Amino acid sequence: MLDLATIRRDSEVEAIMEMSEKQIEALGFTEHSRRHAGIVSKWSGEILRALGKTEERVRLAEIAGYLHDIGNCINRKDHAQSGAILSYKILTRLGMSAPDAAEIMMAIGNHDEQYGQPVSDVSSALIIADKADVHKSRVKNAVSDVFKANIHDRVNLAAERSFVKVEEDGKVIALHIEIDTAICSVMDYFEIYFGRMQLSRKAAEFLSCRFSLVINGAVLL
Repeated sequence: MLDLATIRRDSEVEAIMEMSEKQIEALGFTEHSRRHAGIVSKWSGEILRALGKTEERVRLAEIAGYLHDIGNCINRKDHAQSGAILSYKILTRLGMSAPDAAEIMMAIGNHDEQYGQPVSDVSSALIIADKADVHKSRVKNAVSDVFKANIHDRVNLAAERSFVKVEEDGKVIALHIEIDTAICSVMDYFEIYFGRMQLSRKAAEFLSCRFSLVINGAVLL
């Protein structure tokens, strides 16, 4: 059975992830490196485990979470679709069965808010985990004056902590964020994350849950 540790050690995966990170940094986007991949992998698995899914579904979610952004090595545009195809080729080369690799391909191809939709438990967990990673460490642009930074950087710079938690006996999937409102307002957050929160809500509903957004302890959704 192909596990996440084997995938992480694979030289092809390492090379593609390194190139993805280089391209994202050159374009000036927030961090999409192994740090982000590791967090999304961990949270994707934790969501399904907390909802009582089998360890096989958890394993697939963890792998999808780790590989979800490898399409950035080709181009940021349509990276979900190109990454999905890349992941299928890599996973089948490493010995994963075609049905499992196709499941992961489908999840990765649907994680981006522009075209994605929750179409399985794995894709739903991946969507929520990916959109939940908001943190100041993701800002790679040099920022001498935080108030002159672009809104994406400012929102991430303000985020001291974020995490996902399944609550109320599996009825609610909550995204908790702690932000410094002296750096950005809650309205700033919604300005750039509204579409992502809509997709997260759909993903939670696919999992028969309600999506909740909690900022600085206040329930907003």
